[in-house]
Amino acid sequence: MAKIKNLVIVESPAKTSSIGKYLGSDYKVVSSKGHIRDLATRGKYGLGVDIEDHFKPNYVTIKGKKKVIDELKKDVKNADFVYLATDPDREGEAISWHIYDALGIDDDNYNRIVFNEITKKAVQESLKHARKIDQNLVNSQETRRILDRIIGFRLSKLIQSKTDGTSAGRVQSVALKLIVDKEREIEKFVSEEYYTITADFKDFEAELFEYNHKKLEIKNEVEANKILDKLSNSFKIEEVNKKAGTKNSNFPFITSTLQQEASSKLNMNAKKTMMVAQKLYEGIELENETTGLISYMRTDSTRLSDEFVASTMHYIEAKYGDDYKGFVKKSKKKENVQDAHEAIRPTNIERTPESVKNYLSNDEYKLYSLIYYRALASLMAPAKTSSTTVILDNNNYQFKVTGQIITFDGYLKVYSDYEKTKDKILPPFDTYKSNVIVASSINKEQHFTKPPARYNEASLVSTMEKLGIGRPSTYATIMSNIKDRGYVNMVDKRFVPTEIGIEVSDKLQECFNEIINVEYTANMENDLDKIAEGKLVWYKTLEEFYKKFEPSLKEAFDKLEKKEPEKTGEDCPNCGSPLVIRKSRYGTFVACSNYPECKYIKNDESKIVEVCDCPNCDGKIVEKKSKRGKLFYGCNNYPTCKTAYWDKPTGEKCPECGNMLTIKKDKIKCSSCDYTK
Repeated sequence: MAKIKNLVIVESPAKTSSIGKYLGSDYKVVSSKGHIRDLATRGKYGLGVDIEDHFKPNYVTIKGKKKVIDELKKDVKNADFVYLATDPDREGEAISWHIYDALGIDDDNYNRIVFNEITKKAVQESLKHARKIDQNLVNSQETRRILDRIIGFRLSKLIQSKTDGTSAGRVQSVALKLIVDKEREIEKFVSEEYYTITADFKDFEAELFEYNHKKLEIKNEVEANKILDKLSNSFKIEEVNKKAGTKNSNFPFITSTLQQEASSKLNMNAKKTMMVAQKLYEGIELENETTGLISYMRTDSTRLSDEFVASTMHYIEAKYGDDYKGFVKKSKKKENVQDAHEAIRPTNIERTPESVKNYLSNDEYKLYSLIYYRALASLMAPAKTSSTTVILDNNNYQFKVTGQIITFDGYLKVYSDYEKTKDKILPPFDTYKSNVIVASSINKEQHFTKPPARYNEASLVSTMEKLGIGRPSTYATIMSNIKDRGYVNMVDKRFVPTEIGIEVSDKLQECFNEIINVEYTANMENDLDKIAEGKLVWYKTLEEFYKKFEPSLKEAFDKLEKKEPEKTGEDCPNCGSPLVIRKSRYGTFVACSNYPECKYIKNDESKIVEVCDCPNCDGKIVEKKSKRGKLFYGCNNYPTCKTAYWDKPTGEKCPECGNMLTIKKDKIKCSSCDYTK
């Protein structure tokens, strides 16, 4: 094996080709293919941590990653120097540490590099700022992982034993509570009747809003009719106010705002948005190069680099003119903001969406366009408006009409497709010869107050961010989890809690309202930030949490009644006990209530898929699932006959050895010998 001068390890295989080209022949770029280790499922409660020894974690190689690690070890041994170049966030820092630790990399023989975008300049520049692994960032990420493991494992076991639910989670359960609480608000809501009165004129409408210059509410039809009786068709122009204003662009995207806007503007859910953004970040094959089109998409900072600002200002001036140049917006630094990298932006402002459209899928093009024009618009001049408000008086009842026109489009020059603005032009009231105008009609309209809207993905993300629970990079996973667990249904693209979701949330609140709540979860995020800054000791944070959590859990196991499984009305053919409906992670099944003494499980004849005759008895080979949910093929006379195959049997015998032929990767092969048909 040829000696490697510099070895660069990234986590995604998609990055290796482009980064390798940027760095040249002195560098070999390889991938860990994501995480290589995780907490074990051994030890007390299967947590993979030693609770008594300051929560010391026990890491094991992820299934299927041994070969990857062995190959990486060979490369490290053969390299003069190693660069760990995983993603520029806490999770990326933790992945680098696991690679460093699992591969036994010498402390004097490595550096950690980070880049916010996968471009030649950014990757090469990162070598000039190489450093060692930041253990505080690693500690913060690992504390989050251990917290989630403890709460996930321990609460899930409680939920499975006491409800029809399957899991609980530190942030997942708080998100579910928000949805359930919203549903309860809707259930309690009592709709109230109200009326509006509108005067119709030739070019506009005016709505009644005050009586004697005090706010007016019309609660029923009787009140509305009384007002109509007092009105004539003649209105006096009481006041005309004209005001020049400005309309500012928004900040460039952070993870949460990208998810919200992609949901409302592009109809992409959060999971899909992050998958498409990942591809845009990792690299797209263009005509002459492979390059990342956007900066790192997991960020909660609105900051833009000086270099990007300078190049974008030059682009705006050259393409649109000096009047369209704006300014860099300054935001108040919020709590929990990791400002290590930038907002989400294009890596090159000259690379317009139209110029790369042919190299992108439809979803990639739509999301890139949204990101590109949001970043561009954020540095453009505000739009200028001229607003007019007219107050009309009719027998001491005041009607109002408003209009607005855009006098200078500013940033709307590029962002109008995503921010609909429509001029509402009013007639020139100040040119009326008399001070009186006549309405063609005056009408009342009945309305009813509406309950608060259920959360959709965009509003749930916005709420979680505002409350400071979880991290924006985890929101997509959280929403997927509560859907997959059957805790919510999506109705008209909005979250509606199921009976199981409500039951799980209520049980958790009954015993864990001090932990599964917004304030505690947000405070934990603050503590994780302090660990990252070296201001808190990670294991002391875990110890403080566990002292509160474990007693509550033990009390909950004693306090909460176990939900009895539903009886089917049939008796077990083996022992006569009632058959009941039980749940597993793979769905429901009918089994004996006398388990574990009796392990009878009823086969659902409607779901049995027969494949062929069993070669070893008079039974049938049918589709089955292993304990881990993997499909296999076995005899329906099990356990009397234990014939089974991982690959689908054809029912034919091998001409060479007489055993069953099976279908494997579209080829017919023998289940025992090397024969291929």
